[in-house]
Amino acid sequence: MRYTGVCARGIVTPIFKSGDDLVTMICDSLCQASEQEGFSLGDGDIVAVTEAVVARTQNNYASFAQIAADLRGKFGGESLGAVFPIMSRNRFAVLPGIAKSAKKVYIQLSYPADEVGNALVSQSTLDRLKVNPYADSFDEAGFRAVFGYDTIHPFTGVDYIEFYKSVSDNIEIVFSNDPRHILKYTSNVLCCDVHSRRRTKALLREAGANVLGLDEILTASVDGSGYNPDYGLLGSNKAAEGSVKLFPRDCDLFVRKLQEALKARTGRHFEVLVYGDGGFKDPLGGIWELIDPVISPAYTPGLDGTPNELKLKFLADGELAGLSGAELSRAMRERIRTKDKNLVGQMVSEGTTPRKLPDLLGSLSDLVSGSGDRGTPVVLIQNYFTNYASE
Repeated sequence: MRYTGVCARGIVTPIFKSGDDLVTMICDSLCQASEQEGFSLGDGDIVAVTEAVVARTQNNYASFAQIAADLRGKFGGESLGAVFPIMSRNRFAVLPGIAKSAKKVYIQLSYPADEVGNALVSQSTLDRLKVNPYADSFDEAGFRAVFGYDTIHPFTGVDYIEFYKSVSDNIEIVFSNDPRHILKYTSNVLCCDVHSRRRTKALLREAGANVLGLDEILTASVDGSGYNPDYGLLGSNKAAEGSVKLFPRDCDLFVRKLQEALKARTGRHFEVLVYGDGGFKDPLGGIWELIDPVISPAYTPGLDGTPNELKLKFLADGELAGLSGAELSRAMRERIRTKDKNLVGQMVSEGTTPRKLPDLLGSLSDLVSGSGDRGTPVVLIQNYFTNYASE
C-alpha cells in the first residue's frame, strides 16, 4: 500500500534571465534534482512554474516612460484620476509612469482598506469615529482631520498616503469608496483595482467618464515595451528602478511546449501550469494574497475541472460508524471507488468546496516556492490525483 499522499517539492533552478531557454532549463533542473536526490518522476506528476520567470525570460518589461506614453495617447495628458490602487509599493510600482503621463494626477484610495485588505485605518476606528465608509468622502486635509496620522501599514511600516504623494509633486490624494467621486476632479479615469474592476468601470462609464483599466494599458508594445494582450498592466510589479515586470503572455504556448519537452526527456506524461499569487488570506493582517488578475494564466487540459471528493470524516462518523480497523478501511476504499462522478450538493462531499484545480494547485505552489530567496521557481507536485483508495 502507499504510505504518502500529495508531495510538493520546490526545484532549485538557475537564476533565469531574459532570453533564456526556459523549457530546456526547467527540464534540466527537474531531471538533475530527481537524479541527485533520488526521487522518481511519474505519469500524472504536475510541474508548476511561477509567472515571474516566464515573464523574465520573455523580457516582458516596461519603463515608466513607455507606460506614460501609452497613457498620454489614451487620455490626452492633461489630468488623470487613478481609482482604487492596491496599497503596495511593489504592486503599484506603475505610479511613476502614471504621474509622468499627465499634468495633474488624482489618486483615489478606498478606505478603511484597499481591495485586498491593506488597511489605512481599522474598522474599529471607523466605528469609534462614526464614519460611514459607504457615504463619507474626503480630500487629504479632511481625512487627516478625522483620522490623524495613524495610518502606518502594520507589516511594511509605510504610510502609503505620504509615500504616494512623494512620487511626484503633481499628485493629489483623495478618499472615497464610490468610484464616481473622482469625477469631481477629472473625467479621465484609470481604474487600478483588480478583481472589482469591471464593476468600477461600469459605474464610471454610466456616469460619463472617459475610463480605462490597468488591463487596457500596454496591451500592445509601445516604443518597444513588453505588453500583455489580456491583462495589460494588471499583475505587474517592480523590477529595476524605472521599470516594471509585466504578467507573462503566451502562457498557453509555454505550458504545451514544456509538457512536450518533459515527455520527450523522461517518457512521462506531466501536467503543467503557470502560477502567480495564491488565493489565501493572512489571518493577522487581513490581507488577501491574490493581487494578480488570476492565480493561473495557463495550464494543460488535464488540470481543467474541480475535485470530486468524499468527506472521509463524515462517512467515518455516520454511514460507516459501526466499523473499525481493517473492515473500516476496506469499506471506505470501496465507498470511494464507487462514488458518483459529480458529488456537488451531496452531503457526503460537504466541506470539500469544488474550487478549480489550477487555483488550488497554484496556491499550493505559491506557498511552496515563496516570494523571496528560496530559489525554487519551479514546483513538482506528485500524487495529487490519488486518494485513500489508490493502490
